[in-house]
Amino acid sequence: MTHPQTSQPETASGHQKSSARNNQQESHLNRARASLRQALSWYSHLRSHRLTQPSNLELQAALKPELEVLTSTLNKLDQSVIRIAVFGLVSRGKSAVLNALLGQKILQTGPLNGVTQWPRSVRWTPNTSGKVQVELIDTPGLDEIEGQARGQMAQDVVRQADLILFVVAGDITRTEYQAFCELRQAQKPLILVFNKIDLYPDTDRQAIYQNLSQIAAGTRGHSQVKTIDVLLPDEIVMVAAEPAPLEVRVEWLDGKVTYEWETPLPQVDDLKQKMLDILNREGRSLLALNALLQAQDAEVAIAAKTIELRNTAAEDLIWQYTKYKALAVSLNPIAFLDLLGGFIADLALIRSLARLYGLPMTGYEAAKLLKTILFSSGGLLLGELGSSLVLGLGKSTAAIASGENPFNLSAYAGAAITQGGIAGYGAYSVGRAAQVYLERGCTWGQLGASTVIQEILNQVEPNTILYRLRQELGQLD
Repeated sequence: MTHPQTSQPETASGHQKSSARNNQQESHLNRARASLRQALSWYSHLRSHRLTQPSNLELQAALKPELEVLTSTLNKLDQSVIRIAVFGLVSRGKSAVLNALLGQKILQTGPLNGVTQWPRSVRWTPNTSGKVQVELIDTPGLDEIEGQARGQMAQDVVRQADLILFVVAGDITRTEYQAFCELRQAQKPLILVFNKIDLYPDTDRQAIYQNLSQIAAGTRGHSQVKTIDVLLPDEIVMVAAEPAPLEVRVEWLDGKVTYEWETPLPQVDDLKQKMLDILNREGRSLLALNALLQAQDAEVAIAAKTIELRNTAAEDLIWQYTKYKALAVSLNPIAFLDLLGGFIADLALIRSLARLYGLPMTGYEAAKLLKTILFSSGGLLLGELGSSLVLGLGKSTAAIASGENPFNLSAYAGAAITQGGIAGYGAYSVGRAAQVYLERGCTWGQLGASTVIQEILNQVEPNTILYRLRQELGQLD
């Protein structure tokens, strides 16, 4: 009687946990969509056909690839498409693995190397609890000819992928390990698939699995290859995607004995279950995170290109505010008000630079950026502010006591000139530093890509793919 009573709370608790996880994933997806929509709205002026000035047309052309990335990434989020790409060297059975997952032979396989020449996408409809579509991407062998073209193609596929399957067919080679580590640099979740296990006796198979586990954990490496902690043993899955035919002895009723060849069924259930666990537990969060990382890269590139093309105008703008701030501070006879005027000038400079670059910047964000610049200057600008304050007090005292005393007037003028010079140098330094910070584009703010990425990573559970990515992205305390 006690067993049924205890099972009900456990079942309810599991259901509540699953529901909470689904709600969290949906929240991550919605936040990512909102972030990309905000970014596209900020940069909408760059897609306008009404921009006729040569400088604007040049900027529009330069930023077209990044804007297309933002648009396509948002479309991928809206359609909830999770892309799973398979990589490996030739003859490892990459296409066969995908065919086994699909349950039918859609992708071409064969005994010759290089059957797959270009990436090919196929929709997969597994039993996932989330409202997501899955796209499987088959790729050519990483060690085939036309290395440069293949390398660029692989980078493009990796950039779009939300999950990577890396297929090996035995003990990992030096070339495979190097390719494996290069894929890990993309900071995408990865499953190491040990295929063709039917070709090995059980003892050899287990030995190879142990070797793969040691390599994945970074405890064994090859010379001239950096070992890194990239996988746990449970992220290595053994499969036989296209088992070799077996000769079977058949006894007939009349006593006749014949031998026939039969092909065993694919052994991919463990891999399929691993993928389904990931998709159900954190698939939409992975999709959101990858989209935000792509958007972050695109927005940084937009800012960098814009700054490069608008560099001359920005230089003129910085010098203009440098002169304005120097005059405003030096001519103001009241201490503290001259410093306040200097702060206002710095804020106006930051916002003017942002407008020149077409980048988003509110007054609140400009104030935060100015604070960051001041405290990251190694105390240099803060020291200048202290000197300016002392000079301002001395200038105010000289102004009050001057009367018709030429000595006091000279003291006032000297203090004003010195203070103006310091203020001008500070304005120029702030302008230069602001250019560097503005290269981050609009990744800050409430819905900025960097902000939402941090939110997602702060909410991940241990023992998940996202938690591993959080470690790789350097987000752990």
